[in-house]
Amino acid sequence: MSAQYSTFGLAPAIRAGGVLADGGYQAHRDFMDFIVDGRPLLFQLSDLDAVSPLASDVAPAIFATHVRRLLLEADAPLADGRYVIYGCPECESLECGAVTAVIERDGTDVVWRDFAWQTYGTVDLERGGYHGIGPFRFDGEQYRAELEQLLPADGTTDTQRDGPAARRRVLLIGARVAVLAKLAAALRTIGIGADIAQDAAGVPAAELRGYGAVAFGLAVTDAERAAVREAFGRAGADVAYVDGTAPVIPLLVARIENALDRTPPSGRRLLGLTVTEGTACLEVSSTCRVSLVAYRLDLLHRTRTDEVFDGVLAAGEHRIPLEARVAKGRSSLVARSAGSVLIATVAP
Repeated sequence: MSAQYSTFGLAPAIRAGGVLADGGYQAHRDFMDFIVDGRPLLFQLSDLDAVSPLASDVAPAIFATHVRRLLLEADAPLADGRYVIYGCPECESLECGAVTAVIERDGTDVVWRDFAWQTYGTVDLERGGYHGIGPFRFDGEQYRAELEQLLPADGTTDTQRDGPAARRRVLLIGARVAVLAKLAAALRTIGIGADIAQDAAGVPAAELRGYGAVAFGLAVTDAERAAVREAFGRAGADVAYVDGTAPVIPLLVARIENALDRTPPSGRRLLGLTVTEGTACLEVSSTCRVSLVAYRLDLLHRTRTDEVFDGVLAAGEHRIPLEARVAKGRSSLVARSAGSVLIATVAP
């Protein structure tokens, strides 16, 4: 086994939720990703829609068990000393498939090896193994220090106390209650809390600090927006603001998902989306599946949806031509991968 060391770290990541073009829903998940040699390990697994076991929405006791397993302080959940590295973002069933690996001590070091795609109790490394991934040898002291940060003395995990889950709530402010109610229902369906109000007056500072974003309706005036921003400023709340757009629920959900994403650029798969002369320009940091959907309102204010692209893109810049009906009128493009959402406006 190679004696070369890899660095080990953790960083917040998301599996972006949303209302899909076919009317289905995709759950929003916040989790801690594994950073190996300065790069998210998930990115090395190509087109994979998955989350690590260190998800912020699991019960504290279960979260602590996952951490202690990675620290080799609890038994492996699978045969042959195998541990789940990434699993299904919608459920915890092994039948959906999971990336697993053997984790073991080698002296004072910790080694991750024999990565594989697993759907049953045993693994066939010849057929299901990730032959180009690992083994990774981590310095035991550095490895332990990173994971132990998730287990503070009070028994509450950092990700559940101060991390993404605590700020996965949105305050919706506007006059069109019917639209806001539909938006709130869609957000709650994918795992994002949503409250509706006319303003932020009289809301306790502690409650305001629990929000990650504020979305304004089209009818909210500049003065009303300023008052809301002032209230959040007095509370010391660092929130993202989403200005009102066309009342298209999938588009509004995508804008809020984008606003809630605090992942650093190095941890994102979609880096940029622009539209120039009838062409969508998309920059991707690593190989992944990308969907590109256009939304617009017709003259009768009905929502029109056009699926522009759905496929696997390699890292780099890509130019995707838009059909005339997409460019006609004022459309919005939503690019979505497993971990990122970007929006761009198509000017007629």
